[in-house]
Amino acid sequence: MIFEKSRQLYERACQTTPGGIHSNVRANWQPHPMFYDHGKGSRVWDADGNEFIDYVLGRGPLLLGHSPAPVIEAVKKQLDRGLLYAGQSDVEVEAAERFCKLVPCADMVRFACSGSEAVHGAIRLARGITGRPKILRFEGHYHGWYDNIAWNYAPPLEKAGPREWPIPQPASKGQSASDGFNLVIRPFNDLDLVKAAFEQDPGQIAGVICEAIMCNTGAILPKPGFLEGLRELCTKNEALLIFDEVITGFRVALGGAQEYTGVTPDVAVFAKGMSSGFPVSAIAGKREYMQAFGDLSITHAGTYNAGPPVMAATVATLDVLAAGGGALLKAAIKRGERLMAGIAEAGRRAGKKICVRGIGTAFHVSFNETTEVVDYRSYLTRDAAAYGRFWAALQERGIRAIPGGLWFVSTAHTDEDIDQTIAAAGEAMKAV
Repeated sequence: MIFEKSRQLYERACQTTPGGIHSNVRANWQPHPMFYDHGKGSRVWDADGNEFIDYVLGRGPLLLGHSPAPVIEAVKKQLDRGLLYAGQSDVEVEAAERFCKLVPCADMVRFACSGSEAVHGAIRLARGITGRPKILRFEGHYHGWYDNIAWNYAPPLEKAGPREWPIPQPASKGQSASDGFNLVIRPFNDLDLVKAAFEQDPGQIAGVICEAIMCNTGAILPKPGFLEGLRELCTKNEALLIFDEVITGFRVALGGAQEYTGVTPDVAVFAKGMSSGFPVSAIAGKREYMQAFGDLSITHAGTYNAGPPVMAATVATLDVLAAGGGALLKAAIKRGERLMAGIAEAGRRAGKKICVRGIGTAFHVSFNETTEVVDYRSYLTRDAAAYGRFWAALQERGIRAIPGGLWFVSTAHTDEDIDQTIAAAGEAMKAV
């Protein structure tokens, strides 16, 4: 494929924008950060007119595909009514009612604009409710880029310390060491080490935060009993269990990972799947905790929170997803499962040691010597260079995926899209 116009736009952007991009995660594209012109349904077209079946989907938000008509129409109607009131509107009440009906933990909900700030609010809530300083988080889980939690997402192993007691590692220069003092880091899927952490810091841990399904790093599922054990430990130690459902919310089930796993947290944060690409997030939880925002004892604020256009997008998105008991989502999950099986079979036929894991609408593909991938450190056994060659070969064949190995499937993907992608994967395996 030719990417000349995209290259020219990238070089032009670098003159006024650091790195030519507005989010660092967009840097790892080849042959350079790409520019896009439009998208519709399951497809996207770049600045050079190249057409792709899109499994990036805005890195998750486009659960209904690109530009879904019911959402666009709802937002257009709201734009004629107003953009921002610095007050309340009926549409935000409708959005909250629909949200709370679908999400098991959601007695109440507060809306915000990004996943990072929703996580920040949930952590503040846990500390404010319990009066305790420490938050336990897991190595390899991503909870946004704020200083108080952006630690040990992808730490270099030579600095991360032993698996049992990882040393806090900041995600970026510019973070103060003091921000890591109140973080307790543990490996995912090891309940005994979580229990030991509570015993080591009795009465100090305010909350445990995790991706219930470790989507950002490898789409790793929890071991049987792990989340149930976290629930029991948090209840026993009077700490809040917080699920980061920024990716899993409304994507792996209508009620998110908590519905899928059957484990209900005290608080959860949502963002990407709830508004079809419009910037909205949510902090949801049990009434007894969420009321602390309402009595103003814990601060949560934001000029753009619950803006009417994004609330209209949220109402429309949730209505589409909930219709027929979630029929569209269930069909998308099944198509995604067929795609997972097809990619795995293409790898086996090509003689590759391939690992495909996750849920049909959010899964990960890697080349591994072992399929026993249960945490961040076992995830690192993958052959990243082999996947990079596979990814580049797919792009040349009109298949757009995330370079790191995560794939998203939308309700707009068709059986024909899946067939075409499986065939392309078979051809791309030759590049591995």
